[in-house]
Amino acid sequence: MNRRLSRKVAWDALGLVVFAVMVFPVFWMVSTAFKNEDQINSFNPTWLPLHPTLAHFRTALHRQYFWTDIKNTLIVVLVTVGIAVVLAFLAALALAKYRFTGRNLFIVLMIGIQMLPPIGLIIPLYVLLGRYGEVNKLTGVILVYLTFALPFSVWTLRGFLIGIPKELEEAAMVDGSTRIGAFVRILLPLVAPGLVATSVFAYITAWNEYIFASIILHSNSKQTITLWLTNLLGGGRSIDWGVVMAASSLIAIPVVIFFLLVQRRIAFGLTAGAVKA
Repeated sequence: MNRRLSRKVAWDALGLVVFAVMVFPVFWMVSTAFKNEDQINSFNPTWLPLHPTLAHFRTALHRQYFWTDIKNTLIVVLVTVGIAVVLAFLAALALAKYRFTGRNLFIVLMIGIQMLPPIGLIIPLYVLLGRYGEVNKLTGVILVYLTFALPFSVWTLRGFLIGIPKELEEAAMVDGSTRIGAFVRILLPLVAPGLVATSVFAYITAWNEYIFASIILHSNSKQTITLWLTNLLGGGRSIDWGVVMAASSLIAIPVVIFFLLVQRRIAFGLTAGAVKA
């Protein structure tokens, strides 16, 4: 009994240490955003701001292209999430509920795409986008993001749909409901947690992505917010870390808000998709 309790305490302590290591950068970012210049540049770092200030946030909000790049990012994220969820749901529905020629090959190719390192596809994707005039356009970035978001989304939703008994739809149709009615009333509500989990993945991936956006987008007025944040660092030796940390905190807010709104469904959706895949 004592050995089991000691093991539990050890695992809990390890979990707390890992949690602290993961949370500390976020804590330091937010704390630095509220510190004045003297605290930030001091050789004796302090954990908390002694005289909190909002000056860094005001400076970040009034920097050139901030709101323009926020708008660009929202367009890219919302379109990517919307298209990815719709297409992934339809593809996952076909893979989970129907038998057709090439079904197994499609699943293997879908898994294979996820194994490819994204960095290795930069050149062919750029050449392909350039051929169709999609370089330096938000539509080009959306197409690239969909390339990587769709396979994972399809796989997650497929595993979730497999866990829904077909008898539920058949029972609804026996009671007089049409196939579309059974889909809307039975299947769609049951798969909602999986849709939420998939949308969270696509949202966070598209919002935080930097490498492909930096290569495809060249104009400041067409860049995403991660590129705008990189421009704050500049090329000189003097970096306004207060503004950088304040801007990073502002950029993280939409992701945190979105996560808090849907967090009740995330764990169940991911677990259900993983168990039945």
